[in-house]
Amino acid sequence: MSTLDINQIARRAKDAYLELLGCSEADKNEALRAIARRLSEREAEVIGANRLDLEAAQQAIHAGEMTVAASKRLICDSKKLKNVIDGIGQVIALPDPTGRLLESTVLDEGLVLDRISCALGVVGVIFESRPEVVVQVSSLLLKAGNAGILKGGKEARHTNAVLMETIRDALEKAGSVPRDALQLLSDRRQIQELLACDDSVDLLIPRGSKELIKFIQANTKIPVLGHAEGICHVFIHRAADPEKALRVVIDSKTEYPAVCNAVETILIDQAAPDSLMANLIRALQQSNVSILGCPRIVEKFNHLEKASEEDWSTEYLDLKVSLKIVDDLKQAVRHINDYGSHHTDAIVTEDRQAAEQFCRYVDSAGVFVNASTRFSDGYRYGLGAEIGISTNKVHARGPVGLDGVVTYKYQLRGEGHIVADYNSNRRRFKWLKR
Repeated sequence: MSTLDINQIARRAKDAYLELLGCSEADKNEALRAIARRLSEREAEVIGANRLDLEAAQQAIHAGEMTVAASKRLICDSKKLKNVIDGIGQVIALPDPTGRLLESTVLDEGLVLDRISCALGVVGVIFESRPEVVVQVSSLLLKAGNAGILKGGKEARHTNAVLMETIRDALEKAGSVPRDALQLLSDRRQIQELLACDDSVDLLIPRGSKELIKFIQANTKIPVLGHAEGICHVFIHRAADPEKALRVVIDSKTEYPAVCNAVETILIDQAAPDSLMANLIRALQQSNVSILGCPRIVEKFNHLEKASEEDWSTEYLDLKVSLKIVDDLKQAVRHINDYGSHHTDAIVTEDRQAAEQFCRYVDSAGVFVNASTRFSDGYRYGLGAEIGISTNKVHARGPVGLDGVVTYKYQLRGEGHIVADYNSNRRRFKWLKR
């Protein structure tokens, strides 16, 4: 596909966005209901396409090009599709994030300044592996009145294609919003061309490796909201309830190891009893988790393999975890802030003061107390779905839902007011909040 073709796609997306500005909440919800119905009707086709991707994944596993854990992210079976469709229902139930009055100021008599929420515009989303992202991202962008250009990974290309074809077919038949509001790129080479469309694309959201995000940031003038890797931690404090510690750690690591909110490093307070450490290691091994330990862990449990310096900053995305003994809460926080990706980190403790200190000083988008890191998710937060999980500190942070894909504009209404009157002191500002 040529650059001209990408420009045409971006231009159609921009035109669709401008048309969406005239669509009501009812129009957008009607389109979302049509998508949910059409996905349900085409379940067999979606699963058939997904079977092709899973077969290709098996070949990649045999060739050593993909792990079994990573291949599980590709699954889009009946259960997964039902969850995705239920997620659309949640998005429909959410209030329209656009057209809301955020703030109103009376500058002077008859001169009122309002700040109103509005859509961002055209959003490009580049992601890997999980095909359900096509539907989740599409539904959120559409509800917020944005147009979207999506690019998924080649490992899910058959499933992605059928899902987007179904979405666009539903939009065309519903007729309430433009079909080109959502489009899918099919070739990796198109990413580079998309990065040059800064006159049509308003925001890029890459979901993938740190290298992918850095590449995109370095090669575009378009603002980038990065969904970076998830190097998540669980810190077992000296005042941890042993049963809670085991439950939180095992769920954080094994419930779905191939995702960014799975724990990768477990920190253990040196004052925690050896029995807790032993039970934790036993439980992880019974769950088929490979363990790498710091020198202090290996000294206590010499059957474990020693972790390298690189392990503390590695996202395994597999049934593998690194363990480290730390002196105290302060050292745990320092380790997390130095080695983590500022995604999601948790403490297990019955000490309220320790929990508060952890929440105050850990510099991450999600900081949890006595709860699994796997809760860091747009669906579980009640956002309906998520565009991604941002580790940025500006615009949006953590699971990005509807509020993360809207901005605002100022609307000023006057009665022939002019600045000269205020510069000459004939009139004075009141600045009264309404």
